[in-house]
Amino acid sequence: MISASCCCGKIRFELLAKPTMMGTCHCSRCRKLGASTFVFIKKDDLKWIEGRDLVQLFAPVAPYKYGRCFCKTCGTSLGEILSEAESFPIAANTLDGDLDLQNRFHEFVAEKPAWSHICDDAQQFDGHPVT
Repeated sequence: MISASCCCGKIRFELLAKPTMMGTCHCSRCRKLGASTFVFIKKDDLKWIEGRDLVQLFAPVAPYKYGRCFCKTCGTSLGEILSEAESFPIAANTLDGDLDLQNRFHEFVAEKPAWSHICDDAQQFDGHPVT
Protein backbone atom coordinates (compact mmCIF):
# COMPACT_ATOMS: atom_id res chain seq x y z
CA MET A 1 0.00 0.00 0.00
CA ILE A 2 1.03 3.57 -0.69
CA SER A 3 0.00 6.14 1.91
CA ALA A 4 -0.98 9.66 0.92
CA SER A 5 -2.21 12.81 2.65
CA CYS A 6 -2.68 16.55 2.50
CA CYS A 7 -0.27 18.95 4.22
CA CYS A 8 -2.29 19.23 7.45
CA GLY A 9 -2.94 15.47 7.57
CA LYS A 10 -6.71 15.80 7.91
CA ILE A 11 -7.15 14.08 4.54
CA ARG A 12 -5.56 10.64 4.39
CA PHE A 13 -5.95 7.85 1.88
CA GLU A 14 -4.09 4.84 0.54
CA LEU A 15 -3.43 3.45 -2.89
CA LEU A 16 -3.80 -0.31 -3.05
CA ALA A 17 -1.66 -0.48 -6.21
CA LYS A 18 1.09 1.53 -7.81
CA PRO A 19 -0.17 4.34 -10.10
CA THR A 20 -0.24 3.44 -13.78
CA MET A 21 1.70 6.49 -15.00
CA MET A 22 2.88 10.02 -14.24
CA GLY A 23 2.42 13.21 -16.25
CA THR A 24 2.98 16.94 -15.84
CA CYS A 25 0.54 19.68 -16.80
CA HIS A 26 1.83 23.15 -17.60
CA CYS A 27 -1.55 24.93 -17.93
CA SER A 28 -1.99 28.15 -16.00
CA ARG A 29 -4.74 26.62 -13.87
CA CYS A 30 -2.62 23.71 -12.59
CA ARG A 31 0.28 26.06 -11.88
CA LYS A 32 -1.98 28.40 -9.89
CA LEU A 33 -3.47 25.48 -7.95
CA GLY A 34 0.01 24.49 -6.82
CA ALA A 35 0.32 21.05 -8.38
CA SER A 36 1.15 20.13 -11.92
CA THR A 37 2.63 16.63 -11.67
CA PHE A 38 -0.01 13.92 -11.47
CA VAL A 39 -0.08 10.16 -11.07
CA PHE A 40 -2.91 8.18 -12.61
CA ILE A 41 -4.73 5.71 -10.42
CA LYS A 42 -7.62 3.29 -10.84
CA LYS A 43 -10.79 4.13 -8.91
CA ASP A 44 -10.82 0.72 -7.19
CA ASP A 45 -7.25 1.28 -5.91
CA LEU A 46 -8.22 4.35 -3.82
CA LYS A 47 -8.99 3.62 -0.16
CA TRP A 48 -10.12 6.55 2.00
CA ILE A 49 -8.78 6.61 5.57
CA GLU A 50 -10.23 9.95 6.69
CA GLY A 51 -11.15 13.43 5.55
CA ARG A 52 -13.12 12.73 2.36
CA ASP A 53 -15.67 15.27 3.63
CA LEU A 54 -12.90 17.92 3.68
CA VAL A 55 -12.30 17.70 -0.07
CA GLN A 56 -13.50 20.75 -2.00
CA LEU A 57 -14.08 20.60 -5.78
CA PHE A 58 -13.00 23.52 -7.98
CA ALA A 59 -15.16 23.20 -11.12
CA PRO A 60 -13.55 23.72 -14.54
CA VAL A 61 -14.17 26.69 -16.80
CA ALA A 62 -13.69 26.31 -20.58
CA PRO A 63 -11.33 25.45 -22.19
CA TYR A 64 -10.53 23.17 -19.25
CA LYS A 65 -12.69 20.10 -18.75
CA TYR A 66 -11.52 18.50 -15.50
CA GLY A 67 -12.35 19.59 -11.97
CA ARG A 68 -9.59 19.95 -9.41
CA CYS A 69 -9.89 19.11 -5.74
CA PHE A 70 -8.14 20.52 -2.69
CA CYS A 71 -8.21 20.26 1.10
CA LYS A 72 -10.68 22.74 2.65
CA THR A 73 -8.38 23.15 5.66
CA CYS A 74 -4.85 23.56 4.28
CA GLY A 75 -5.41 24.01 0.54
CA THR A 76 -3.30 21.06 -0.62
CA SER A 77 -4.03 20.30 -4.26
CA LEU A 78 -5.39 16.76 -4.66
CA GLY A 79 -6.01 16.45 -8.42
CA GLU A 80 -9.26 14.75 -9.45
CA ILE A 81 -9.58 12.59 -6.36
CA LEU A 82 -13.42 12.73 -6.34
CA SER A 83 -13.68 11.53 -9.94
CA GLU A 84 -16.08 8.70 -10.75
CA ALA A 85 -14.04 7.66 -13.82
CA GLU A 86 -12.38 4.24 -13.83
CA SER A 87 -8.94 5.92 -13.97
CA PHE A 88 -8.07 9.51 -13.01
CA PRO A 89 -5.13 11.69 -11.94
CA ILE A 90 -4.29 12.71 -8.40
CA ALA A 91 -1.58 15.17 -7.44
CA ALA A 92 1.78 13.42 -7.01
CA ASN A 93 2.56 15.79 -4.11
CA THR A 94 0.02 13.92 -1.95
CA LEU A 95 2.05 10.70 -1.91
CA ASP A 96 3.91 10.25 1.36
CA GLY A 97 6.66 8.04 -0.05
CA ASP A 98 8.74 7.75 -3.17
CA LEU A 99 7.65 5.85 -6.27
CA ASP A 100 9.76 4.24 -8.92
CA LEU A 101 7.82 6.03 -11.65
CA GLN A 102 9.05 8.31 -14.43
CA ASN A 103 7.19 11.20 -16.06
CA ARG A 104 5.63 9.98 -19.36
CA PHE A 105 4.30 13.24 -20.80
CA HIS A 106 3.97 17.01 -20.52
CA GLU A 107 0.62 18.57 -21.47
CA PHE A 108 -0.34 22.19 -22.19
CA VAL A 109 3.28 22.97 -23.04
CA ALA A 110 1.91 25.87 -25.14
CA GLU A 111 0.94 27.57 -21.83
CA LYS A 112 4.27 26.92 -20.11
CA PRO A 113 5.93 30.14 -18.92
CA ALA A 114 9.48 30.93 -20.05
CA TRP A 115 10.85 30.46 -16.52
CA SER A 116 9.70 26.83 -16.45
CA HIS A 117 12.10 24.34 -18.04
CA ILE A 118 11.30 20.79 -19.07
CA CYS A 119 14.27 18.69 -18.06
CA ASP A 120 13.32 15.23 -19.29
CA ASP A 121 12.65 13.48 -22.59
CA ALA A 122 8.95 12.76 -21.94
CA GLN A 123 6.58 13.34 -24.85
CA GLN A 124 5.19 16.89 -25.08
CA PHE A 125 1.73 18.08 -26.16
CA ASP A 126 0.51 21.65 -26.77
CA GLY A 127 -2.84 20.75 -25.12
CA HIS A 128 -4.33 17.49 -23.89
CA PRO A 129 -2.40 14.40 -25.02
CA VAL A 130 -3.58 12.91 -28.28
CA THR A 131 -4.88 9.38 -27.74
